[in-house]
Amino acid sequence: MALGGVLRTLPVLLALLGTLLPGPGEAQTFVSPSKAILPRGGSLQINCSSSCDQKATMGLETPLTKRLVAHGDNWIVYELNDVGMDSKPICFSNCNNNQSSVGASLTVYWYPDKVELAPLPSWQPVGEKLTLSCQVSGGAPRDYLSAVLLRGDEVLSRQQVDREPTKVMATLLVGRSDHRVNFSCRSELDLRTQGLGLLKNTSAPHQLQTFGFPEPNLTLSKAEVSEGTEVMVHCEAHPGAVVTLSGAPAEPLGWWAQFLLNASAEDNRRTFSCHATMKVDGQMLNKTQTRELRVLYGPRMDETDCPGNWTWEEGSQQTLRCQAWGNPSPQLNCSRKGDGVLLPIGNLSYITRNLTGTYICRAVSTRGEVTREVFIKVLYSDHQTSVVIILVTAMIVLVAMGIAAFLYNRQRKIKKYKLPKAQKVASMKLNTQATPP
Repeated sequence: MALGGVLRTLPVLLALLGTLLPGPGEAQTFVSPSKAILPRGGSLQINCSSSCDQKATMGLETPLTKRLVAHGDNWIVYELNDVGMDSKPICFSNCNNNQSSVGASLTVYWYPDKVELAPLPSWQPVGEKLTLSCQVSGGAPRDYLSAVLLRGDEVLSRQQVDREPTKVMATLLVGRSDHRVNFSCRSELDLRTQGLGLLKNTSAPHQLQTFGFPEPNLTLSKAEVSEGTEVMVHCEAHPGAVVTLSGAPAEPLGWWAQFLLNASAEDNRRTFSCHATMKVDGQMLNKTQTRELRVLYGPRMDETDCPGNWTWEEGSQQTLRCQAWGNPSPQLNCSRKGDGVLLPIGNLSYITRNLTGTYICRAVSTRGEVTREVFIKVLYSDHQTSVVIILVTAMIVLVAMGIAAFLYNRQRKIKKYKLPKAQKVASMKLNTQATPP
């Protein structure tokens, strides 16, 4: 660039530099270190300084315990002792009645208080899954903390420790090579990015003992049968084991057991269990296998499932309950005799007098059908009928009163007519008696 160009841009550069540099009396405050990481309970010296052109008033704001170590015109050093938590102390300075400040960030690290692997089973079957569980309590900072589940020196799982406390888990399929292998849990506080290395804390190891005790073999002659079919239930284990079979009659225990079952509707979805026990190295080992029986049977419906008589009040809300059983599940509907109106089974409904009647409830499946009569009576009060009865009664009373009044008046007229006539006859008799012969 030509010298003339430089001279033309120099005023602009000086103006920009003036906006970036503090003006007279606008001194800056500095802190050292601005960031630090230290062990819990440790100590640290904080140096606060100022760019003031004369002696400045310096200080440090912090809730931590502090001690003045040294100071000069524009600097001061404090020692923070027994730092037990993350903190942000603030250095401040007063220069020419203007105050400025700057903060530091202190991070405290510490090992977890507890790293513990949950106890392992006394004996673990080969070929089955085992869940390892490790609890980690305490430790900071959490962003750098993880838990590792180990099989010997092999890492099975590494997980971030974020909650307090944290339980980390891992599942493995146990093989014969896992017999007498040590399992453990280790916390890792990785501060290598902070220049402090990888800090480890390992739990006490637990040794796993495995065994190859096979599972007992439980068989049903048929897993799905019709009602009334005989089913053979057989349980067999490795020779040397002792088995117990649910449902089998009591008999001397051996390495196999069986019994014959006449399947009924009550046996549908019945679970049978074959339990085998064997002693290995002085330890009693157990294994169990289960099987389920499915029994096919026709629909069932009784008074408990579908009551035969229902009496409700009109206007009430009722759920019409009628249920049928069977395997496979039957289809159910209830229709009224005569007009075939369907009853809304299982629904909450407002009861009306139109529901009154006798219904036939029919349950149908591929195994047959069953029917049941259901009578519904609805109680209601008919206001129009009551009014008619009252009016008819009133009319009868009025008519009766009219007839009674008519007869009464007629009787009075008759009496009025007969009385003068009787008086006249009596007078004539008296006159006749008074005339001499």
